Formats: sequence, structure tokens, C-alpha cells
Amino acid sequence: MAELLIILGWIGLYAPMALGAIGSIIGCAVAGQAAIGAMLDTESGYGRYIGVSAMPSSQVIYGIVVMFTLNRPISADVAPGIFAIGVLAGLALMYSAIYQGQCCASAIHASKAKPEIFGLSIAPAAIVEGFAVFAFIFALVISGGIAQS
Repeated sequence: MAELLIILGWIGLYAPMALGAIGSIIGCAVAGQAAIGAMLDTESGYGRYIGVSAMPSSQVIYGIVVMFTLNRPISADVAPGIFAIGVLAGLALMYSAIYQGQCCASAIHASKAKPEIFGLSIAPAAIVEGFAVFAFIFALVISGGIAQS
């Protein structure tokens, strides 16, 4: 049983980074594809499309910080906490990056037809980013309660 707990602890340790990266990859790909399509349909504003398509990349950074915060010797005593925090924070980061990418793609599509709404159109993506920050802060705070072994 202790071996299984230790394996779960290692999974939890790396989950925020790995799941955050998966979400960032998907989110940036979705938004990037929209940016490429918009560049075919417009004569200017390419930089802002690329900038918006990179917004979902922040979740992998949050995941890396959470991973380093959880980093400690893995024992049967601390493994369940590390697993729970790591996997749940990682899932929150992954989903927020994916949905942020979809919000960014929608903003790109809308602003290519109506450039004057560009700033307002990225507000939903910023709101989704806020939820990623909530998960990030929660994971940091809760991880402080796990013993260092």
C-alpha cells in the first residue's frame, strides 16, 4: 500500500506542470489556428492576433510553480495531499487553458470583422485566466499545509 501511495505522490507532484502544459498546448493551438485564419482575411493587426493566441500559455507557468511548491520528499504520509493538490490544480489549469484558447479564438474571429471591439473581445479570456489564478493561489496556499517530511 505504501508503494502505491508513493507512486500517487509522484504523479501529483508532476501533474500540475504536465496537465497545465497539455491545456496550454491545446489552448494555444486553437487560438493560433484562429489567428492564422484571421491573417488570411485581414490586411493588418497580425501582431495582436499572435499575442492573443499565446494567452493560454500562462497555465503551464502556473503549473511549474505549483510543482516546485509541492516538491518535497515523497512519503506515504504526504503522498495523498500532494496527489490531491497536484492533480486537481493540474486539471483546473488544463481546462482553463483549453477554454481560454477557445475564448481567444472567438475574440480573434470577432475582431477581424469588427476591429474596434478587439480590447473588449478578449475580456472573456481574461475572466477564464482569473479562474486559473484562483486555482494557482489555492494550490500554493494549501500546499503549505503539507509536511516537508
